[in-house]
Amino acid sequence: MKTFFKLLDEELNSGRDVTMVSITASSGSTPRGAGARMIVGEKGRLYGTIGGGAVEYLCQQKAQEVLSTKRSFNEKYILRQNEVQDLGMICGGDVACFFQYISSEDENTKKLVRDILDSFERNEDIWLILDITDGVQASMGVVCGSNHCVGIDIPKEIINSLDGKSRKYTIGERIYYVEQINRNSKVYIFGGGHVAQQLVPTLHRIGFNCIVVEDREDFAKKELFDGVLSTRIVNMENLTDLCDEITKNDYICIMTRGHKDDYIVQRQVLKSPARYIGVIGSRKKTASVMERLRNDGYGDEDLARITAPIGISIACETPAEIAISIAGQLINERAKDRHENN
Repeated sequence: MKTFFKLLDEELNSGRDVTMVSITASSGSTPRGAGARMIVGEKGRLYGTIGGGAVEYLCQQKAQEVLSTKRSFNEKYILRQNEVQDLGMICGGDVACFFQYISSEDENTKKLVRDILDSFERNEDIWLILDITDGVQASMGVVCGSNHCVGIDIPKEIINSLDGKSRKYTIGERIYYVEQINRNSKVYIFGGGHVAQQLVPTLHRIGFNCIVVEDREDFAKKELFDGVLSTRIVNMENLTDLCDEITKNDYICIMTRGHKDDYIVQRQVLKSPARYIGVIGSRKKTASVMERLRNDGYGDEDLARITAPIGISIACETPAEIAISIAGQLINERAKDRHENN
């Protein structure tokens, strides 16, 4: 998403108007859900996707028309045969799109985009608020960090109910679409070996902020981890300070050099509120470590927080394949809020 707004910033500052197409609602089986978006210029799609196929092709054409009319609007597509707006698809769902004209001469929007990029750099929570009311000039705002508002005047009832949900609000005669586009979350990776060196760039490409935690200097060099947020050299026996900074939005991946260190880390991070704790290794090793943790006083509810072996089952063997397996599981975990609340 950060790349999306970087490109939007570049287009506007180069004097080129664009149309931002956002899916604001979907139902049934559709290629993409609410929050999918793309930028379209006079020559076609520049970045992003709303699912490809006939829907995206038609939306690109409409988006280019918007550049001429300079009029924003909502459009609904029915992805079933023999109905209005039939697109020759049999997905069995509906999708609502908002076509937003953005002028390169709109200094307020250009400033807003820069504020969004600054918030990404600070890894803050960011909510995007679009005024999608038909018949009015399209506008948007953001809420960053601790309720810092930029752009349009955002109704208090929206600000007071911000969470991970994407939803529409009808307030008076106005309709707003609200979506969280960045979550202040991090992935703490304990162990900087071969799997971690493949995992960090894989996660970075899909929007995760990674911190590698090691007790060996040679395995904590930033150049080993393309896209890493930071690396830490710590005493694995004493992670109290580190655990204190871990939040309920953070993920933990444990892949140290041996069973003993994995156990030492698990014993401590279970005291943190992390939303996900995954541990690499065999089922036999997992059972052994779980028994030791029980002897330490951890109960079934505590141990249920641990995903072991880590990753989805795809018969992976190489470090790169294992990284993809883990990334798939974290994508699924990250999407739970959105899927459970739409």
